[in-house]
Amino acid sequence: MSATPLRQAGLAAAAHPGVRVPRYDREALEPRIAHIGVGGFVRSHLALYTENVAAQGGAWGIAGIGSRREDAAIASALTRQDGLYTLIEKGPGEPSVAIIGSVLSVRHAPPGADAAMTEAIAAATTAILSLTITEAGYAEPSAGTPTTFDRIAAALRVRRDRGAGPLTILSLDNIPANGTVTRRATLAAAERLGGGLTSWIDGHCCFPDSMVDRITPATSDADRTWLREARGLDDAWPVVAEPFRQWVLEDDFAAGRPAWERDGALFSDRVGDWERYKLRLLNAGHSSMAYLASLAGLTYVDEAMADPTLRALVERLLRVEALPTLAEIPGHPREAYLATVLERFASRGIRDQLHRVCQDGSAKLPAFLIPTVVAQLQRDGPIVCAATALAGWARYLAVTVPGDQAFDASGATARVHAAAAVDDPRAFLEYGAVFPPELRDDERFSTAFAEAYRRVAEDGPLAACVRAAAGDATRSQLPR
Repeated sequence: MSATPLRQAGLAAAAHPGVRVPRYDREALEPRIAHIGVGGFVRSHLALYTENVAAQGGAWGIAGIGSRREDAAIASALTRQDGLYTLIEKGPGEPSVAIIGSVLSVRHAPPGADAAMTEAIAAATTAILSLTITEAGYAEPSAGTPTTFDRIAAALRVRRDRGAGPLTILSLDNIPANGTVTRRATLAAAERLGGGLTSWIDGHCCFPDSMVDRITPATSDADRTWLREARGLDDAWPVVAEPFRQWVLEDDFAAGRPAWERDGALFSDRVGDWERYKLRLLNAGHSSMAYLASLAGLTYVDEAMADPTLRALVERLLRVEALPTLAEIPGHPREAYLATVLERFASRGIRDQLHRVCQDGSAKLPAFLIPTVVAQLQRDGPIVCAATALAGWARYLAVTVPGDQAFDASGATARVHAAAAVDDPRAFLEYGAVFPPELRDDERFSTAFAEAYRRVAEDGPLAACVRAAAGDATRSQLPR
């Protein structure tokens, strides 16, 4: 089968067997959503919800903004393809393929080249500014280094001065109360800019909380090859995702929104409870297995779940330590949600890479795992699995060659503490950006962490998992 390049002009020719193509008029869509962060997740999630609403008569489209210097390649690829790309959903059976048309343009706007970002945010047609800038994107600014929110604030000043109207700023990142955090970061940047901008933002911008969920591994050359050979499509940057997706958000929008509920989005006043379900079960489970499994020489999440020792640790961590800290959502039992998480982890369809999951541990673990530990310490509950997972992270930072480690925006600082932990495991708890004083100063936790670290270092990650899954708090409880 010859491969058809993705272009708007050749869209009809791309409708090969087994490929869904947009049947609506893309020219009728307006770029009413400006989105910062054009990686795989937003194209498997927000863009798909918007695509499916467009197919039902909606008129909202997305203007993508690549805000990092490394986004140049993806922006160039999608521009050549008129914003079109393929979404490959991999589950237990045959993969499904759909061409997505809701992304109308992608602009590259790295730091220092702000005009494209400013124009997208300040445009009168833009009603929603959405963000996938990762957990690290919300960190406090470094001296002299403008953050994404500094750039947003500068664009909002232009929007205000043009009288372009109200705007919703919608975070799709995995941080608790992401709307509140986004509002705080935006107002802080506006305060640094001055000129009364904070008052305008307070009166014209909304920041709804949202919980997003879809496992989306990094695109590989093998995915491109499969698409070319099996479906006859030549796509420079397809997206691969699991079949499952979920979106829960507050219905608080300043200038309208697409009817995303038509495609299954849930508007709720309990977004916080949904966030905690996801962060403490799915995200914490992912991160907790990732470093230990990487130390054990594994590559994929499903491989880790196929190992009985790693699976036992993940199951005990989630069922015994995390689940009791969650308020149950009526009609959505905690146990049912947990069962779905474990099933998704074990799926071989997408072959999610542990290296991807290991990224940005310094930003992720304080949101994903630390709250469970704090809650269990308050109730004198079990913490050994969480302590083992954190010890696995510390050991990964200490012994994995830095060039082979997954990216962490605070990796250099994390490695300093990890190096100190080789001789004294408790030294890692001095990493104040991750461990709050109530953990660092808690004797039960610091002892559990130190014992877990020594198990990982001396007995190996899998042996440490065996003892943690058995509920052991100290090494002396089992023979060596």
